Parts: sequence; structure tokens; C-alpha cells
Amino acid sequence: MAKKTGMRSVRFEKSVCIKSVSSVAGTKESEGPLKDCFDISVNDNLYGEDSWEKAEAKFAGRAMEEAVRKGALTFGDIDYILAGDLQNQTTASCYAAAKLDNSFFGLYGACSTFGEGLSLGAALIDGGWGKNVLCEASSHFCAAEKQFRFPLELGNQRPQTSTWTVTGSGAAVLCGEGNYPRITGITTGRIVDAGITDANNMGAAMAPAAADIILNHFRDFSSGPQDYDRIFTGDLGYVGREILLKLLSEKGCHIEEIHRDCGILIYDRDKQDTHSGGSGCACSALVFSAIYKKLIEGEYKKVLLIPTGALMSPVSVQQGESIMGICHLVMIEKR
Repeated sequence: MAKKTGMRSVRFEKSVCIKSVSSVAGTKESEGPLKDCFDISVNDNLYGEDSWEKAEAKFAGRAMEEAVRKGALTFGDIDYILAGDLQNQTTASCYAAAKLDNSFFGLYGACSTFGEGLSLGAALIDGGWGKNVLCEASSHFCAAEKQFRFPLELGNQRPQTSTWTVTGSGAAVLCGEGNYPRITGITTGRIVDAGITDANNMGAAMAPAAADIILNHFRDFSSGPQDYDRIFTGDLGYVGREILLKLLSEKGCHIEEIHRDCGILIYDRDKQDTHSGGSGCACSALVFSAIYKKLIEGEYKKVLLIPTGALMSPVSVQQGESIMGICHLVMIEKR
């Protein structure tokens, strides 16, 4: 059974395996550095639908189907679906799950949702609640811009601190046995409010939360950067990564050599004009396909996946409230 470790962490004693991983990428993502790592590349971000929101639901549903197929399972084998997105009331996930006959938990952790899903899914497997749990997260650039910032038709100029919301979906099936990469521990983040109010600078809003969870993880597991092949944050981008490294350095913690950020990895900033990088629930979910492949191949033995989220709503942004940050850390090993 899982054991509480330190203040915010859990160590899983039983096997919690990642049986299969899937990814469905939008057009811009399919042209980026990781294009060969995605299962499905879509050449139309409307995905044959008549709205961005419907398209995102289709992305989500397709990723779920692909993860189940790759795991040699059917949806009848799935005990729970844990899914989330950036749309109000997580409607993309809800509409995708509505077409399936499975128990469903709708999650909202902003861009950290994939990490939240893996954390809770691992707890369900470890607790014996089910044999197979499907975790999924999606986002869509056009839907997110319309909801949180400005409709694309306005043609607003994007500041250099802004990130590009990833269009796509990623999913993973967790199970209790098998020769697969394992989730061996999690560290659950706390909300950190750095007072950032600019919806076009989410990296700055999330970086303090990322620093907080990394330091707490090291403390809880009596570990340090030397114990991991890579540390992947979710979507801090170039601006957020710089802040993260500075905050950790002030605490005597240096992860520069092994740290990578999914928001930086998914796009070529110079060729694709994505400013500070990528963001969105699908950012870490899509990049995880590349991470998982390297775990399977043995290039990585132990990594930290730390999706980061900016907890804001259209109402809070319009009212000038600060944007709070959250992270969910997942420790993954290939034994």
C-alpha cells in the first residue's frame, strides 16, 4: 500500500504501471521538434467540426480511444476515466466521456491537469479500486484564446511573455502489473500566489509553485537532482524556466543540467513564432509521449514529470485577480 512520505508526498509500494500512452497533435504541434513522437497528427485544427470547442472534445475522445487500443484493452476493461481541459466546466472532457460507458472523474488543475490525473489514477490503482484507469488531458489554442484572452478575429498583438496554448490531447492507461514504466511516488503541490495578474505571462505565475513542489519533493524523499535523469516541468516556457532556476538557485538547489520544460520542447520558437513557448493541458500530455518512449527504450531510468498550472478563470482575469499557480509532481521509474 502507499505510504505518506514527508509533508506532501506519497510513495507507492505496490506496482502502479503506465501500460500505454497516446497522443493526438494539432497542426502546429505536428510541425514541431517532437512531430515523430505523436500517434496521430491532425492537419485541420477544427478536426472536421464546426467549432473549436467541439474539435477539442474530438481530440480528447480520439486520444482515449488510442490509449485503450495501444493497451490491447476495450473500454469495458477501464474502471475509471480521469480527464480535464481548459474549457469552462471541463466541457471538452465531459462531451468526450459522455460517448463512453465508464465511471468518470472530471478534473481541473489548469495546465497541471495531466499530472493531477496521473497522481489520482495511481492512487486508485494502488488502493485496489480498479485494474485499469485511463487518464487524459486536452487543450485547444483557439478555444483557450477566446475564453481567457481575446477572440482571434481581433488580431491582438501577443507580448513576448505569452505562451502558445497547445492543441491536442494526451492519454495514458494505468494498471497494476506488467513490465512497464512505473509511478513510484507523487508530490502534491499547494497553491502559490505570486501576485501575477497578467494573463499573458503565465510562466511567471507558475514558476514559484514549481520551485515549491520541487524543493518539497527533494525534502520528502531525501533526494536531489543527482537522483534523476531528467526533471520535466509542464509549461513554464522560457520566461518561467528562467524564474524557476533563479528561485531554486537562491535555495542552493541547481537543476540546470537535467531540467527540461515541455513548453520549450514542443515548439521551435524561432521557426514557429511561439514567443515564450507552449502551454495548455495538452502540453505535458503530448510531450509525455516522447518521455515515455525514452523510458521504454531505457534511455531514462528515473524522471520527474511536473505539469504546472495557472489557476484562473475568465471572471477572475476580468476582475483583475491574481493568477495562482499549482503543480502536481509524478515520479516515474523504469525498473
